[in-house]
Amino acid sequence: MLSIVLESEGFATVVCYDGLRAVEMFPTISPDLILLDVMLPGLDGVEVAKEIRGASQVPIIMLTAKSDTRDVVSGLEAGADDYVAKPFKVAELVARIKARLRVAAPLLQARDEGRGDVQVINEGGVSINRAEHTATKNGVDLNLTPMEFELLFVLAANSGEVLSRGELLEKVWGYQSSGDARLVNVHVQRLRQKVEDNPEHPHIIQTVRGIGYKFVPPAGAAA
Repeated sequence: MLSIVLESEGFATVVCYDGLRAVEMFPTISPDLILLDVMLPGLDGVEVAKEIRGASQVPIIMLTAKSDTRDVVSGLEAGADDYVAKPFKVAELVARIKARLRVAAPLLQARDEGRGDVQVINEGGVSINRAEHTATKNGVDLNLTPMEFELLFVLAANSGEVLSRGELLEKVWGYQSSGDARLVNVHVQRLRQKVEDNPEHPHIIQTVRGIGYKFVPPAGAAA
């Protein structure tokens, strides 16, 4: 049983086998992280993710027996930060959990990613304070999830530089080997919804076709 394995790794767990019940329980439990199976009775995992993400920025990792694009993307678009396809190795899942918890920590520490000790970034109208875990555009809170915040920070810390999807998977998600580029693509789409004036025609987080993405400070905004 997964809960027993996780408890042996030092995690405290609460198990719920019904989607509707999970949504009801969430406010009273206030977990640090959610492992969410796509296949749940009552309310499927994608719908549960939408409900929880509407009320909280808690990290969500989807567990799915399916690895096709539709199921993966649906989970990520619903608000999941990462996914693990069954069957999986427990060591891999534990590593993902620890990585997500590190990103979600209220006071993030600078990691050795070639970005030095940069903690505060002001680029155009976008201001990011890593120590306080705040991000604003023209003084308005962007209300980012921990994963969206980390993605924006990494892009802005390398302003004007093109970062490949592989580099972003390593710097943001902590992948040391090949990962799923869909994680990057979907999170960039979600981030654009909050950062861009017109997400359909992005100017701040630009796509460099065939390579990746780059951060371009808003034109005409005060630094």
